[in-house]
Amino acid sequence: MKLDAWVVFGFLAQGVFFLRFVVQWIVSEKEKKSIVPMSFWYLSIVGSVMILIYALERRDPVFISGQFLALFIYLRNIMLRKKERKNAMAAS
Repeated sequence: MKLDAWVVFGFLAQGVFFLRFVVQWIVSEKEKKSIVPMSFWYLSIVGSVMILIYALERRDPVFISGQFLALFIYLRNIMLRKKERKNAMAAS
């Protein structure tokens, strides 16, 4: 394997994507229950976009389709969380 700038970027992308699990674990441990913080979804988007860029450069149709479709799920979760927060504020 040739360690070029794209491979370094790919590893960085995977690191950002993995970081979302670390953040989720830390927050859950702090709260003593399973929590999925908004930062999890934002890191999901950033990591996914980075992996998508890497996959496009490498012309990898498996990763391209997987990361592209996952973006819709991450964005939808953010939309649902914001709507939930807005409804909670309106109710109080």
